[in-house]
Amino acid sequence: MSTYHHGDLRAALLKAAARILEAEGPEAISLRDLARSADVSHNAPYRHFPDRDSLLTALSDEGYSQLVEVLRGKPWREQASSYIQFALANPQRFRLMSMRSGDLRQLVDTSDPAARAIWALVHGLTQLILTGHFAGVDPEALVQETLATVRFAQRSTLPPNSAAQRSRSA
Repeated sequence: MSTYHHGDLRAALLKAAARILEAEGPEAISLRDLARSADVSHNAPYRHFPDRDSLLTALSDEGYSQLVEVLRGKPWREQASSYIQFALANPQRFRLMSMRSGDLRQLVDTSDPAARAIWALVHGLTQLILTGHFAGVDPEALVQETLATVRFAQRSTLPPNSAAQRSRSA
């Protein structure tokens, strides 16, 4: 066992922890086991993560950064689909992110009520898909149908010929 130098141990630990997270869930992650798999002393991971919770927070933060990159520059409908695709590709990481406070402002303009509403809808739909409430349904089709329904409902609540309705119809 090499107990002296590893290179980028922090990145190696995160990568190994991410594999374990998706395969077995967060409960299976142990700093001691990660040290063993990285062939370093059992104390080496503690130089990067003071405790297991710090490692889980780093995995969550890394997930938020990945998700921001996936969503960057896309129109909101594509963002909705990409958000769900990310969650389906990384279900355990997504659950971990959902349980921990991340900076949601990276994902959505929290000062915009419409953006918050869309994000809440898509996030809730994602959670329902992940927990099996829509088993057998194409997630992409479900997202598009749900967003179209909301858009229709939004239009139908506006008074006819209102300025808001004309601008939304454009």
